[in-house]
Amino acid sequence: MFGKAEDKAKEVAGAAQEAFGEATGSPEHEIKGAARKYASQASYAVRDGADVVRHRVESNPLAGVAVAAAVGIVFGYLLGRK
Repeated sequence: MFGKAEDKAKEVAGAAQEAFGEATGSPEHEIKGAARKYASQASYAVRDGADVVRHRVESNPLAGVAVAAAVGIVFGYLLGRK
């Protein structure tokens, strides 16, 4: 849970750095701020997705096992091909 808050804080810091770069005409700060902002947004989305998957598997473990088995079969098939 604290990871999501950290990601939001980094997103705000990136947006501030991007705005600073725009205000001062510094493309370096603008690019670094945008990169920080988008990286933290992606990290937040991954954490949120993992939380959703964890919740779904906890509420229905049999479906989670079935999906894991199907993914294993697909990976096995793809890696076993020559």
